[in-house]
Amino acid sequence: MLTDEIMYKALVDKDVAYEGTFIAAVKTTGIFCRPTCTARKPKEENVEFFKTTKEAILSGYRPCKVCSPLEKMGETPEDIKEILQELSADPSLKFKDWDLVRRGIEPSKIRRWFLKNHGITFHAYQRMFRINSAFKKIQNGELVTAVAFEAGYESLSGFNDSFKSVFGVSPAKSKNKQVINITRLETPLGTMFACATEQGICLLEFTDRKMLETELKALAKNLNANIIQGENKHFDQLKLELDEYFESRRKDFTVPLFTPGTDFQRSVWDILQKIPYGVTRSCKDQAITLHKPEAVRAVANANGMNRISIIIPCHRIIGENGSLTGYGGGIWRKQWLLNLEKANR
Repeated sequence: MLTDEIMYKALVDKDVAYEGTFIAAVKTTGIFCRPTCTARKPKEENVEFFKTTKEAILSGYRPCKVCSPLEKMGETPEDIKEILQELSADPSLKFKDWDLVRRGIEPSKIRRWFLKNHGITFHAYQRMFRINSAFKKIQNGELVTAVAFEAGYESLSGFNDSFKSVFGVSPAKSKNKQVINITRLETPLGTMFACATEQGICLLEFTDRKMLETELKALAKNLNANIIQGENKHFDQLKLELDEYFESRRKDFTVPLFTPGTDFQRSVWDILQKIPYGVTRSCKDQAITLHKPEAVRAVANANGMNRISIIIPCHRIIGENGSLTGYGGGIWRKQWLLNLEKANR
């Protein structure tokens, strides 16, 4: 149970585990903050705690400009959102530093943001986006030369070199290649990465999951595919359904999934998807449903190999004694998700 003492300590420690669980309002300044705010901490007697930002606003407090509590954790800044939308509409666009300055964006700021959130520079992101768009057109039978110039390349050789650096083969030999598209999604619990193929969503994980890099490498190896920034026909539906879920307007997901794994793993994941919204089960319950009561440990391992959080709801798995068991996104997120579903069941 969250007490004022626990919440104040979390505020002082800037403990990310409490993100999304409370809002701290400072009586002396009239400001409210998220738990991880880096501003100087007030005295305990000057702090009032709320469950939501709405409660803080109704009590007369205003949002902190340091931690921006009204924004989703890790949310993309509006100016960068506009650029990403333009790139999505026309991947051949090339934003140079001068273009950014004219928009009032400091080039170093956007470089830092892309390195932090995507692990690559902004210019590398643009290049990957163009190459991904070109790859799909070639897969659909368009001529390499036409695709190269539509993508904004001034020479066919330059396009070939860029293409080969990403896919390891020339455009003409890429027919048998596969691509896994990756994108960022912002949620009330923090930023997530989503991956998708033509068949459906194949990964949905919080970006701070420790096993994320291992999962991405395994996915690329299993599918013999390259993971590349870019659009995918399933991403819009995924984002819409996740938003509805977090707003308590959706209990079941319909977005197509693609879950490569062993027959046993897929059977475990299938059982996970059949656990009703707001209901919890144990690994033992899953094993019994599989008619393999001795396979509890194997079931737990398969749950841990699930790459699609929330939609394949491993957060609904708890210990036989009712305790919260491990969760790749963090126990605090698991508790948050269970509380959300319990309140709207």
